[in-house]
Amino acid sequence: MGATRQRILVAAYACVARWGIAKTTVEDAAREAGISRATVYRTFPGGRDELVDAVVAWATLEFFARLYQEVQGADGLEEVMERGIMFAHRSIVEHEVLQLVMQTEPEKLLPSLTVESNRIRAGIADFLVPYLEERGVVDGVDLVEAADFLARMVLSYMSAPGRWDLDDRAQVAQLVRSELLAGVLAGPDRS
Repeated sequence: MGATRQRILVAAYACVARWGIAKTTVEDAAREAGISRATVYRTFPGGRDELVDAVVAWATLEFFARLYQEVQGADGLEEVMERGIMFAHRSIVEHEVLQLVMQTEPEKLLPSLTVESNRIRAGIADFLVPYLEERGVVDGVDLVEAADFLARMVLSYMSAPGRWDLDDRAQVAQLVRSELLAGVLAGPDRS
């Protein structure tokens, strides 16, 4: 990513944090970045809508980079999923900008998140495939479909945990082993 693009994204994110999506303008982002409006429009020719979408995509990528760091060194699929779910839940709950925008103007954020959700799901599924290969799946279960299922379920629980306390390591371990991986994994380690 170019330095100018990065500078604009950081500035626009700061503006969204301060004023929300609806009140953030291209002019605000340019002023915050210390550059001209024309530079913002050269970088984001679609204007404000393209800039907002790019900020959401950039913030999402930043989140997944931190998530990837969180699960590094995990001992197998179960621990990857447990660490990942707990980190993601904690990050969403503690993310001040996301919480502010979701409370004050979800209709502005949800379309961008919907566009990103397919990429997010596919990224999670791709990440899980090698772990599923290593661990082994039940005969007749397609590896790619299992990874996609797990990605969809993880995203679902992150946004709506239901009866599960995603801050409680024991509950998350039970969720992963008894709800998410039951019927997917081969072998006696399923617990």
